[in-house]
Parts: sequence; C-alpha cells; structure tokens
Amino acid sequence: QVQLVESGGGLVSSEMSLRLSCDGSGFPFSQYAVGWYRQAPGKEREVIGGIIRAGDSAVYSDSAKGRFTISRDNLRYTVYLRIHSLNLEDTALYTCVADRSLTQVLGAVNPEFRGRGAQVTVSS
Repeated sequence: QVQLVESGGGLVSSEMSLRLSCDGSGFPFSQYAVGWYRQAPGKEREVIGGIIRAGDSAVYSDSAKGRFTISRDNLRYTVYLRIHSLNLEDTALYTCVADRSLTQVLGAVNPEFRGRGAQVTVSS
C-alpha cells in the first residue's frame, strides 16, 4: 500500500523553528522527487518547494526562499521540511507529494502520490 504520511505538526509559538517529516512507503521512494505545499483556510494552495531523488538539490518558490529548508534521507524513506522563524501567516495544512517528475511535484496539481497533510498552527 502506497503511503505518504506527514508528521511533526502542531501548535507552535511564533519565532520558533519546526521540522515536518514526510515518510514514504509502498513505492521506490528514492526514485521519486518529493515536495511540499501548504494551504491556509480561505487561501490558495502555495507550493513551498521540492527535492530531487538524490537529495542533493532542492528548489523553492520565491515566497519560500530563506525560511524553508527541504532535505531527505532515502535510507529512512523520509523527506523533511524545516521552517525557520515561524510567524502567524505560516498557519496552514502542510502536505507532501511525490512524483517521478520534479516538475509535477513543484506544480502540486496532479502528483502521483499525496499525503493527507499535517496541521501547523502558529501562536503569538
């Protein structure tokens, strides 16, 4: 059974950092690009970025550059998203996606696999 499961979300204080995990199973994880996007209530989906299969290169949307870091550990079948200096506007549902194509991952419209998301709520 193919699964992408996010974890690490919750209620966090502003200005803290947070690391989310995306655990993959049931498919050849190391052969897939993985990305993250988020969606806040009443707002458009926002792509954060993605990481290539080998994990040595990540790309970010313009709005995500600087405060977000994506990394992966293929031995653990996990991709991470670290968010630095959280602010109230970071409150959203964070979802990871996987596809053989990084382009599909960055588009986040129709990737092959998608997790259910992890809620992050930032408090002042």
